[in-house]
Amino acid sequence: MRQKMLVRSLIAAGVIAAGVGGIAKYDPAVFQQAVAAVAPAVTASARPATTVALPDFTGIVEQNGPAVVNISVTSKAEKNAAAPDMQGLDPSNPFYEFFRQFRVPIPQGQMPQQGIGSGFIVSADGIILTNAHVVDGASNVNVKLTDKREFMAKVIGVDKPSDIAVLKIDATNLPIVTLDRADDVRVGEWVVAIGSPYGFDNTVTSGIVSAKARTLPGDSYVPFIQTDVAVNPGNSGGPLFNMKGEVVGINSQIFTHSGGYQGLSFAIPIDVALHVKDQLVQHGSVTRGRLGVGIQDVNQALANSFGLKKPAGALVSSVEKDSAAAEAGLEPGDVILRYNDKDISSSSQLPVLVADTAPGTTARLEVIRNGEARQINVTVGQLKNAKVAVADVAGQDHGRLGVVVRPLDPDEQKQAGVSGGLIVENATGPAANAGIQPGDMILSLNGTPVKSVDQLKALLSKAGKHVALLVQRDEAKIFVPVDLS
Repeated sequence: MRQKMLVRSLIAAGVIAAGVGGIAKYDPAVFQQAVAAVAPAVTASARPATTVALPDFTGIVEQNGPAVVNISVTSKAEKNAAAPDMQGLDPSNPFYEFFRQFRVPIPQGQMPQQGIGSGFIVSADGIILTNAHVVDGASNVNVKLTDKREFMAKVIGVDKPSDIAVLKIDATNLPIVTLDRADDVRVGEWVVAIGSPYGFDNTVTSGIVSAKARTLPGDSYVPFIQTDVAVNPGNSGGPLFNMKGEVVGINSQIFTHSGGYQGLSFAIPIDVALHVKDQLVQHGSVTRGRLGVGIQDVNQALANSFGLKKPAGALVSSVEKDSAAAEAGLEPGDVILRYNDKDISSSSQLPVLVADTAPGTTARLEVIRNGEARQINVTVGQLKNAKVAVADVAGQDHGRLGVVVRPLDPDEQKQAGVSGGLIVENATGPAANAGIQPGDMILSLNGTPVKSVDQLKALLSKAGKHVALLVQRDEAKIFVPVDLS
């Protein structure tokens, strides 16, 4: 679970570039006298007792618990520091020989680190949703079901801006959750979280929806659902259910001073997660629209200045040169009130709507300029963000060899002095165990030069349990044996 220290209150209006107690002595005589004095009054009122029905979550847990999974990951930590040498100690020193004999060597290289998280199954053939930060940098991802079965998962795709990741396990007829539209969520309604806080599998906590469409610092593209559900490290990626047993969000963040739950937890709306999931599965990347403007909230003083009836909309503070907004004629001082027939009550709503618009699409903006309303049509541009997603472009090869690869472009081939080859973008499973790392170039498999992803797939399909990869790292080339069994 990502943890953020709440140093000060969230700022409602700001620029967004694109969110009595005491102790009484007991006296029996006094107590009896007090009871006698008040008893007639209670009897006289004769009011019937009122029964308050509290929510029952048992049905939700029984139905959906089996579809919630525990995720454990292994990643590599920073290299350990070398053991301190003895250069500063004089050999004639009487302690020199003692320290030389009993100095304990410190292992070199990278040591594995363990992490935990949660996820939930959305299709019976093994598609799982979780948070990107749960699997970010992981070399191995293990998924455990409630029936104790465990699977090594493939990372189909990771989208850091939305903090969504899609996993795949090799299984069928799996239990799945039911999904709902996050737009149907109402502030004040009961919600339930199931996850693995601190590794305690299938832990159930509950609360209410505290607010909707929260924009958090650094998360411009997600209108978070705020709740007071107890969420702790390990809950990340787990589902948030409504009282109908439908998933409405993915638990993602908390604000905390202590590192644990303090009453503020945030979930990614399921609509956002499914939109990202579909793009990762179908295209291997996430495409987002972009206007190229800086915006800020409109407070009462600004509303008065710009001739608005009430504080609302997104005030354009800057327009990037040669951007979609510039080409459409947007200017600093414009107040955007509607985007494709959707009201903009807060500036935090606009980045989400624009990001969900396909690049090249024409969007209709209703703006106020110099106190007059006008409509502006803008052809939405594309948000360029390197490494927005890491997808399994090598298909099933990711599962057997454990690599995500892409062909070298001509400039990379020239610089490396090779013709062909594949760049490793991610390595897990057998490849990672053999020492393959992101950035390595795979030049051949069992002596056959590799020039395309399809060729690598074909060679692997015919290979046995052991293969030898010719790998170039920096200026060095070496054959790396990989055990595929």
